[in-house]
Amino acid sequence: MVCLVSRSGRELQRYHMGRRQVVGCIPYRYKRDGDGVASDELEFLVISSPKGQGLMFPKGGWELDESAEESASRESVEEAGVLGDVECQLGRWSFLSKRYGTYYEGHMFPLFVKEELDLWPEKKLRQRIWMTASEAREVCRHWWMKEALDILVERLGSIAQQKRKPEAIVL
Repeated sequence: MVCLVSRSGRELQRYHMGRRQVVGCIPYRYKRDGDGVASDELEFLVISSPKGQGLMFPKGGWELDESAEESASRESVEEAGVLGDVECQLGRWSFLSKRYGTYYEGHMFPLFVKEELDLWPEKKLRQRIWMTASEAREVCRHWWMKEALDILVERLGSIAQQKRKPEAIVL
């Protein structure tokens, strides 16, 4: 069961050393062909800003009653309408909010997408677009999210390379 209402307000927001804590995720999946067979090619999901100011990955305030992973999962449902597995944190960034002129602390996680919802809380406010890593990096408006994407692509590339290595032959 998925809650189809976005949380709002800042009463439960986490702050660390005066900086608002935000958590985001980079939704990804393996591209499928017309028959539904998955390939080795990755796709990443970006969403539009509600005010039409470019594309980004889902992110939002980290609240006191949830873990960072729970926050990342919640934001992916609220903003992008996707469910999946939150994986190991990509990193933490300090960035200046242009809107409020204060520094925030952003935490980013990969989210391996298992389901795309037809209805989600911010469907009328946002568009979602699947694209390659290089396309996502080019269109993403936040430098710190681009850095997180680079880390994820490198991590996924390392995992794929390890899977392709032949096993040692014991004589």
